[in-house]
Amino acid sequence: MTHYPLTEIPESATPPQRTAEVTRNTAETRIRLKLNLDGTGLSRLSTGIGFFDHMLDQIARHGLIDLEIEADGDLHIDGHHTVEDVGIALGQAVHQAMGDKKGIRRYGHAYVPLDEALSRAVIDFSGRPGLVLDIPFTSGMVGNLDTQLVHEFFQGFVNHALVTLHIDNLRGQNAHHQAETVFKAFGRALRDAMERDPRSAGVIPSTKGSL
Repeated sequence: MTHYPLTEIPESATPPQRTAEVTRNTAETRIRLKLNLDGTGLSRLSTGIGFFDHMLDQIARHGLIDLEIEADGDLHIDGHHTVEDVGIALGQAVHQAMGDKKGIRRYGHAYVPLDEALSRAVIDFSGRPGLVLDIPFTSGMVGNLDTQLVHEFFQGFVNHALVTLHIDNLRGQNAHHQAETVFKAFGRALRDAMERDPRSAGVIPSTKGSL
């Protein structure tokens, strides 16, 4: 067995941080996104939709992801294209940063309460896009975010991150609380699924040998 002094850590003992940068420009939106999956939860967000920025901050903080997003979309129409395309860009960046997925836990789940609201998120880095989402919002708008667009955000994310995602708002009366528990639970489940498992270092967590 090789013993290393406490002041020396072999390079192989510190895995490289998983980072990505995505630029997505269309006739409807212009998005620049940078992330570090092994960050500390720092974020710098500017989408033009204040409550959406607040929700993206929940993903960063509870997922321990350093996240920068600048989005310039056609908000004079509505928020649909901006929210959906940010979801797409985030999915692309996560997929890029995850690489071959060796050594990750693959699965993650979380329950998060906020006062009367409670939500559950379950994620699998399966390599297959799938979304089951049940959020009976009690209001059509929270701040300047159309609550219908929460589905579009997560659909864009799973399509490009290639994950299976189940999200259920189990109870809630305040739509702000409903949304916040959903995004917090998603961030926490994402963190757990992406986490490196020291017992499975270098191993793809699938009997097929690929994800």
